[in-house]
Amino acid sequence: MSARTVRDDAAGRAEATAVLQSGGVVAIPTDTVYGIAVALETPDGIERLFRIKRRPPDQGIMLLLDAASQARSIGVMGSAASALADACWPGGLTVVVPQGPDVPLPAVLTGGSPTIGLRVPDHDAPRALAAAVGPLPTTSANVSGLPEAGNAPEIFAQLGDAIDLILDGGPARGGPPSTVVDCTGERPLVLREGAIPIARIAAILDGASVDHDLAG
Repeated sequence: MSARTVRDDAAGRAEATAVLQSGGVVAIPTDTVYGIAVALETPDGIERLFRIKRRPPDQGIMLLLDAASQARSIGVMGSAASALADACWPGGLTVVVPQGPDVPLPAVLTGGSPTIGLRVPDHDAPRALAAAVGPLPTTSANVSGLPEAGNAPEIFAQLGDAIDLILDGGPARGGPPSTVVDCTGERPLVLREGAIPIARIAAILDGASVDHDLAG
């Protein structure tokens, strides 16, 4: 059965919420590219994301959140992660933090790692859905090896038979991916420079009196 496409408006988001709550997979717009998301509690949901993308589950999937407060329900937000989140969220920053000690996340979500990547995107749709159903495991809306889909027709062409709903927010904004900062060690480490320059990350950490080895 092919995916339905609905507009990214109040009615569309309500339908997307219902699909996620019933265990379905939804393509959603974000502040960069489209992603495919599933509710965190869905049995076999994250495995389904891997199957849809046709890639082995050897890399973790990040969680999109509605706010920094939701991050604290999932991971251990130390001084570095908290300072970066306060300064950059919503926006193009992913922080990698230790999983909360009482948060049993599926091993397939994190690739077996005790850490988790978290981001609050600068787009109302994923934040609204995360507020409704909880942190959203999300990965880019494309088959591995193919270009990232930039609009609803491209998503349908690649994934239409494998997902349940497309929330159509128009053409993807594009731009660089999020900057990824590992905040699990004694000093933060930039794993990928993207939307937020390393110099900005260093300045935020300096302002919070967090030790680091990043070039300012």
